[in-house]
Amino acid sequence: MATIMPFKGLRYNQGKIKKMNEVVTPPYDVIDPDAQDRYYKRHSYNIIRLEYGKTYPGDNEANNRYTRAAEDFGAWIGEGILVSEAEPALYLYEQGFVAGGQKKIRSGFICGVKLEPYDKGIVLPHEETIPKHKADRLDLMRACKANFSPVFGLYADKEKKVEQALREAVKGAPPDIDFTDEIGETHRMWVITEKTVISKVRQIMADKQIFIADGHHRYETALNYKKEREAPNAQSEPAYCYMMMTLVNLYDSGLVVLPTHRLIKNVAGLDISRLISKVKDSFMVEEHRPGPDGSGLQELIKLMAERGQVSSTQAALASRPHVFGLYAGDNIFYLLQLKSETGLSQIMPQEKSPAWQGLDVSILHTLVIDRLLGIGGELMARAEHITYTREEEAALSLVDKGECQLALFLNPTLVEEVTKVANNGEKMPQKSTFFYPKLITGLVINQL
Repeated sequence: MATIMPFKGLRYNQGKIKKMNEVVTPPYDVIDPDAQDRYYKRHSYNIIRLEYGKTYPGDNEANNRYTRAAEDFGAWIGEGILVSEAEPALYLYEQGFVAGGQKKIRSGFICGVKLEPYDKGIVLPHEETIPKHKADRLDLMRACKANFSPVFGLYADKEKKVEQALREAVKGAPPDIDFTDEIGETHRMWVITEKTVISKVRQIMADKQIFIADGHHRYETALNYKKEREAPNAQSEPAYCYMMMTLVNLYDSGLVVLPTHRLIKNVAGLDISRLISKVKDSFMVEEHRPGPDGSGLQELIKLMAERGQVSSTQAALASRPHVFGLYAGDNIFYLLQLKSETGLSQIMPQEKSPAWQGLDVSILHTLVIDRLLGIGGELMARAEHITYTREEEAALSLVDKGECQLALFLNPTLVEEVTKVANNGEKMPQKSTFFYPKLITGLVINQL
């Protein structure tokens, strides 16, 4: 089902760029203005100038972040800063990190994946997207004709045949890229050009579905870009028919999903006492105090996780307890637990499957964010009342400082829940998952 291709990636010339950690960044969507400025200053050839350039007051149609990215991109190729692979390649990639106090390594491979509309059931989304973010990515793709960062995709290979083939190909060889980034994560990548290995991997992947873990906006942008460029009755598939992806096996021991919490702001007339009273109609509510400095917050997050675990006697994911945290200031953390799933299907969106209706994030959005706070539909799409974070302490601080009105905390979505909903052809609410860590940007570039 999935068609993957090797490609001649553009990579930093390590003869000229001696320290890879000075030119790479996290994905653009987690970079705030301070971080953007830091990456600009770190190195004159940092990938930030291509992937997420600065805007200036005097920008116009002829001179803007996209035109500047295109100019820099062409100049860097001309100067030999970026050089093309001699042959089409797949790229074995290892990312080392710490999660939950444990050292982990997540393995995957970078390739081109044939762009397929979602309704074909080959590449499947799991989250809704925001239109204005896709418009930004499309402008960049039009200007530069390249993928600067990969979409993060998942596939199921219980026997790990793909990884075995790739590791056999690089056995004993040192990585082509090996560095530690600014937060202590390690990155090792091997370039694989052996045609028999590439053919074997393509054959193994041919019956797979790919689930988008991260990068929905970029994938949907690539689909739109393909429509703009494709010629009718074309006899071949140009590079723009494929999207650069990093594919990770669902059975990889380093696959970690963290929650993405919600921050609420700009809701007129929000009365916290009235809100909590309404919440009690559907949820059991406990009051806890994280402490004036937030020192007890992590214990409350841990309690949420314990309360939300599937017990040994609960076989179905639908039986998972639905537990949330709500913080509105005054050093009071409200622990919410859904009273009963009986009748849940009657109050959740009727057009959705039981799998979607039983997601923590679906329940929070439907019963609290939409029904009680009035943030749904068009307001949700406009992204004026809700922002997202995975930093619990920062969320508390933003509420305490009055920059946000509420922080809503969730437990992580399970990988099994992601794939089950995606297989149903459904999408979760925006930012339902945080696959940790994010992929690094700048290892490989795919020209279109």
